[in-house]
Amino acid sequence: MDKPLDLLQSRLDRLMRTAVSLGSLSAYGMLLGIQQISKNRLEIQQGPVYPALYRLDHRGRITSEWDESENNRTAKYYRLTAAGMRRLQTEVEKWNPIADVIAGIPGTTPEEV
Repeated sequence: MDKPLDLLQSRLDRLMRTAVSLGSLSAYGMLLGIQQISKNRLEIQQGPVYPALYRLDHRGRITSEWDESENNRTAKYYRLTAAGMRRLQTEVEKWNPIADVIAGIPGTTPEEV
């Protein structure tokens, strides 16, 4: 069984892979992407982002390159690798049925138990 910290890290990694699966993004762009995808219901702080980027890069899930940002500064942009996309698809396939079950729990009535 995963340790609690591992669970949190794996969820953050998945969120970041989901954001970057939509296109090449900077670290800050990923944070904004997660916020937009979640319809402003999730706001990730910058602190855990860079360790997550290191983990994803180290595991071959993302790759990066330096480029010029919109405000004419040099920034590192990340994109999903083929291995990262396969991993994301596998996790989503496993997660969706679980999420459906969890979403139904709060509305359960005594008669349904």
